[in-house]
Amino acid sequence: MKIGLNLLLWTSYVTDEHFPLFAMIKKHGYDGVEIPVMNGTVEHYQKLSRAIKDSGLECTCATVLPGAHANPISPDKAVRQAGLDYLKWCIDCVAALDSLILCGPTYQALGVFTGAGPTTEEKQRAVEIHQALADYAAQAQITIAAEPLNRFECYFLNTLADADEHVQLVDRDNFRILFDTFHANIEENDPVSVIQQFGRHIRHVHFSENNRGIPGAGHVDFAGTLGNLRNIGYDGWIVAEVFSRALPDLAAATCIWRDMFESTDEVCRKTYPFVSELQSS
Repeated sequence: MKIGLNLLLWTSYVTDEHFPLFAMIKKHGYDGVEIPVMNGTVEHYQKLSRAIKDSGLECTCATVLPGAHANPISPDKAVRQAGLDYLKWCIDCVAALDSLILCGPTYQALGVFTGAGPTTEEKQRAVEIHQALADYAAQAQITIAAEPLNRFECYFLNTLADADEHVQLVDRDNFRILFDTFHANIEENDPVSVIQQFGRHIRHVHFSENNRGIPGAGHVDFAGTLGNLRNIGYDGWIVAEVFSRALPDLAAATCIWRDMFESTDEVCRKTYPFVSELQSS
């Protein structure tokens, strides 16, 4: 498995000023970086791709929908189309980065709730949007990995079982699941054994601690998680996702109200050996 680091630790929009991070991340041993794709142009991401490659790194990509005006499960057809248009733009940027995966909650706008669980109509809307998106992404050989989130951020996909059912309905080879340990820690009865039960469609993994701090500093069972990922034959990316208070909007969205570590350098320095040692054990 390859080990990556999500750049949301520093920014939601990677620009030239962040390029020096690549050499530092490579020095610590990481195989790649996860690039947030939420702003910018295709040309910008082409330039970014060259800088990543020059540093000897690979990349994966992550996104979130921009708001209620671009919600794939909305009853408003124009709003659903805006969501699909945004996600297609993301695919174009991912292709410009020469990345093969786009992950994240691609099914609904975050923080938008109806007071109930997903309806049959919403499920059908999401299937139609994701089938169109997967067909578009297939032209660039890109896989979409939908990420179940905890109930405080969304209501459409909360568990691995929810995601597995949705993947079967979408029925596209390049539409799969991102498994995130932070969200599983909240929503799953057993965040480890659920991998063997419903993990057959996992194509991307986030190692994220229960408090969003440095993996290994909290109580998430990363060793058990990695063991069961091996049991299902998973051999993809393990991307560390750590959040800080450095980005006010992101801190507010992820409810980070206190510092979980001393510095971003500490995150880089401790996370790679922690995950690497787990892989070796």
